[in-house]
Amino acid sequence: MRNTTALITGAAKRIGAEISRMLHAEGMNIAIHYRSSEDEAQALCDELNALRADSAIILQADLHHTVELESLVKQAADYWGDLSALINNASTFYPTPVGSITEAHWDDLMGSNLKAPLFLSQAATPYLKTSRGNIINIVDVHGFRPMKLHPVYCAAKAGLAMLTQSLARELGPEIKVNGVAPGAIMWPESGLEEDAATQQMILDRTALKRKGEPRDIAATVRFLIRDADYITGQVIPVCGGRSINI
Repeated sequence: MRNTTALITGAAKRIGAEISRMLHAEGMNIAIHYRSSEDEAQALCDELNALRADSAIILQADLHHTVELESLVKQAADYWGDLSALINNASTFYPTPVGSITEAHWDDLMGSNLKAPLFLSQAATPYLKTSRGNIINIVDVHGFRPMKLHPVYCAAKAGLAMLTQSLARELGPEIKVNGVAPGAIMWPESGLEEDAATQQMILDRTALKRKGEPRDIAATVRFLIRDADYITGQVIPVCGGRSINI
């Protein structure tokens, strides 16, 4: 993995930042994409560059603007002359109860969770074929089992799971395409009631009876890139067993 490049969308904070740190620790150069979290992105970039000079850059783009996506991928690939991994991590999440759904909700949630990963993957394909690289999509256990009040988000993540399988068929043998489906890893910044009782109810539905950590997702991404030479078209739940009891 040394001296190869990963482009990680939504990488400035939370799970994306942890993926950035773990892949960087393996020797990868990291292209940190952000939309509006410039301060966090720059701080992460500075942190990584302090560990290894000229090993991280920040790239700004609104992933809803499809016309910007080819340029985003090209910048990441051109900077170090390589692109070996695309991690589609950026996501929008909030409730859309039936009766309140608007076309703007649909466009926003489908755009960030499904449309952008497709067009980013398409733009990255020529580079990843050369490097025999990886596409890894961050899905959600609720792409398989629905979450109340979130029909549009769940449909988008279900689409991303199928996109993962479809791209694996389309892009093999040169490119491996897999997904990671987090469960209770971090409580969302918005969009879900976060009182202690709700959190405990969620944890009670896991087999391990505890919340996971961002490093659990990052370690699975690392496994898929570093160790999983014969795995493609799979979506791995990292949920403490929650997916068997939703």
